[in-house]
Amino acid sequence: MNRLFFVFFALSLAGLVAHVEAETTPPKKASRPNVILVMTDDQGYGDLACHGNPILKTPNLDQLHRESVRMTDFHVSPFCTPTRAALMTGRYPGRTGAYRTSSGRTMMHTDERTVANVFADAGYVTGMVGKWHLGDNAPHRPQDRGFQDVVWHRCGGVGQASDYWGNDYFDDTYERNGQFEKFQGYCTDVWFRESIRFIEENQKNPFFLYLATNAPHGPYIVDRKWSQHYNAIAKWGSGANFYGMIANFDHNLGELRRRLDELDLTNNTILVFMTDNGTANGGKFHGLDSEAFEGFNAGMRGKKSSLYDGGHRVPFFIRWPAVGILGGRDIDSLAAHIDVLPTLAELCGINVPANHRPDGSSFAKQLTNGDAPPHREYLIVQFQGGAHFREAPQAWSDTCVLRKNWRLINGQELYDMQADPAQRNNVATDHPEIVNQLREQYLPFWDSVSPRMTPVRIDLGNPANNPTVLCSQDWYLPNGNPPWNFGSIRKLPKTTGPWMVNVKVPGRYRLTLRQLPKEADAQIKAVRARVVIAGQERTREVEPGSKGVVFNIDLPAGPTELLTYLYDENDRAGGAYFTEVERLSSGPRRR
Repeated sequence: MNRLFFVFFALSLAGLVAHVEAETTPPKKASRPNVILVMTDDQGYGDLACHGNPILKTPNLDQLHRESVRMTDFHVSPFCTPTRAALMTGRYPGRTGAYRTSSGRTMMHTDERTVANVFADAGYVTGMVGKWHLGDNAPHRPQDRGFQDVVWHRCGGVGQASDYWGNDYFDDTYERNGQFEKFQGYCTDVWFRESIRFIEENQKNPFFLYLATNAPHGPYIVDRKWSQHYNAIAKWGSGANFYGMIANFDHNLGELRRRLDELDLTNNTILVFMTDNGTANGGKFHGLDSEAFEGFNAGMRGKKSSLYDGGHRVPFFIRWPAVGILGGRDIDSLAAHIDVLPTLAELCGINVPANHRPDGSSFAKQLTNGDAPPHREYLIVQFQGGAHFREAPQAWSDTCVLRKNWRLINGQELYDMQADPAQRNNVATDHPEIVNQLREQYLPFWDSVSPRMTPVRIDLGNPANNPTVLCSQDWYLPNGNPPWNFGSIRKLPKTTGPWMVNVKVPGRYRLTLRQLPKEADAQIKAVRARVVIAGQERTREVEPGSKGVVFNIDLPAGPTELLTYLYDENDRAGGAYFTEVERLSSGPRRR
């Protein structure tokens, strides 16, 4: 009897101790999730089978769609760079300074902080793979912007002017952490292979990976095994190759997810899929703003570069099994690229510093609570300068103000998306009160953003990027696009423009002027060269057979402009489309 009593007493005491420990010991903190943010280039809302495309096969995207929470009214900017600036900072593109794809307006102000900065400061390992398109020179490269492990191609597309000479999607040379490196295979395959390498190397630590493919951006090049299925059914210009590039991406997405499963990382990894703007080639259109009359655009009006929904409404899938963000649920409230940084930060328990001042707001609560209210009521999309940059950005030009089912285009056209998803019927005269309410939202936005649309400068003499190679795509023109591809550069257009630069260190600099990159080993077709920088002007004759014209100039530190001229025998001048600038020695001079 006594023995039974003591056994009972011991068990009761143990239970009491366990209960007290459970009440007083804080719960074990869950490990921080990994984040993989995947974004394709120029793939529209309708360029997925799960969104109703009757031609395209995307089994892995369809599976992710079934297993994710989907933001079905998610919006970005109408084309590349502005979306990337907004995604990286959580701020309106115009505010960042990166609001166009060339003409010196692809770079963010140096006081902008990125999602990589936020996550790195919180102890995450940060990686970036693929297309950056926010600056090719210091201090604007991904490694200058908080990403610790980068493999990327320059400019807005593989094979464009500032990309490595000769790149053509297969066996290309890309930049790894500041050094060019030759890779084997197709570009999208390389991006996913490098992403998996980054994941494997950092699987024991929380990581943030930004995987931004150049596919399916043009030129539309892909192995025929991916495109041949579409040759007979996607007959509009390069439609089969466009779909083939998406099919290849879809295959690689499946491989990435399988590797996450094998590494036992799926459950505690936030996986996001989105695209950067409306479709570029998922159908045939009349101009930018029509509905597709061939192909499929999910019933929307407009394509890439349009202010109608087809230009900026895109897919957004997010999955995090550990907290129940899965299962194929739709959220139909308004959301945008500027909301992604605050949302991911909140999900990961990271405080965004107050001085970051994001324009976006978090929709994290909606992802985990179906009854949570919408996080935003309005959104403003502005294509600063318009599709062809015929004029400088101005108030109300190329704008869309969004609220719930309403779209106000250029302050005048009003569309009810619930009744008219193809935006065929302008109902502004029927709802003047709605027009006024939406117009009231715009001017505070413009007054806040427009003062930041000022030149962003490239460093000269930065030890992290010396020498640096300047490309004509970054000439800062008042309007229009400078030569940004080899198709135009090979014609030696008789135009030039200034690079906005910042001389980091005073001293002697060597400037080498060329019409094609050094790697092209091409002779200059000009008889005279001239440079203007920091109040100084130098001219010299071009020796026959020269492949570069060299100027050695003493430069003071500080902001300035660099202009180059190469004259032909008729005294017509074009610029040096490629100019290498190298600091040779430091000096005491300051401006």
